[in-house]
Amino acid sequence: MEMLQTPEFWLGLLKIIWINIILSGDNAVVIALAARSLPPEQQRQAVLFGSGAAVVLRIVLTVVAVQLLALPYLQIVGGALLLWIGVQLLSEHGDEEGEEKQYGSMMAAIRTILIADLVMSLDNVIAVAAAANGNMVLLVLGLAISIPMVIFGSTLMIRLMERFPVVVTFGAGLIGWVGGETMVSDKVLAPLVENMHWLHQAGPALGAALVLLLGHWLQKRHEKDEASGQDSGA
Repeated sequence: MEMLQTPEFWLGLLKIIWINIILSGDNAVVIALAARSLPPEQQRQAVLFGSGAAVVLRIVLTVVAVQLLALPYLQIVGGALLLWIGVQLLSEHGDEEGEEKQYGSMMAAIRTILIADLVMSLDNVIAVAAAANGNMVLLVLGLAISIPMVIFGSTLMIRLMERFPVVVTFGAGLIGWVGGETMVSDKVLAPLVENMHWLHQAGPALGAALVLLLGHWLQKRHEKDEASGQDSGA
């Protein structure tokens, strides 16, 4: 194909790969947080499925992303979903502190990954589509190459979370940050954000703080309920 021999094609491909390296970080965190609740033998399946889903969603959403982002309240709802996911993932952290870890279900992990990928991909695909400049072959090829990047990132994050539990807190905070950033980017809030520029920083920061505070509170409450149940059963 003559297209493969042009420097513009390879430059565009490099731009898409670089964009995906940057934008795939939050997807990798979500996949790792959801997959770590599964038995070890199912973690790789969840990582592979989640990574593939993240890329497929970006390809599909590229066609309709601009129209979707123009819908009022969509990003507010999407950001709220991310905050909820971050709280749920953080509140479940700590179950492994006991002598026997309680594993979650594969379907629950996949559902969490799909919802988070869908919301996070809305903004991401706009940057990728701009780099592809209307070349669908370039777009699909660049996103396909990003699959191993997401898989490697997710697998690495799982290992880090197992060795350094504090990484879970940072990961949940990142999801909250992206959730708050998504909400303040909604077109309905555009006039307010234009007049109050500090909302660009305050929105993500408040999202991260909400996830961390509520997630840790629910975690402590779960631990207290479990302790009370064990005492009453003794």
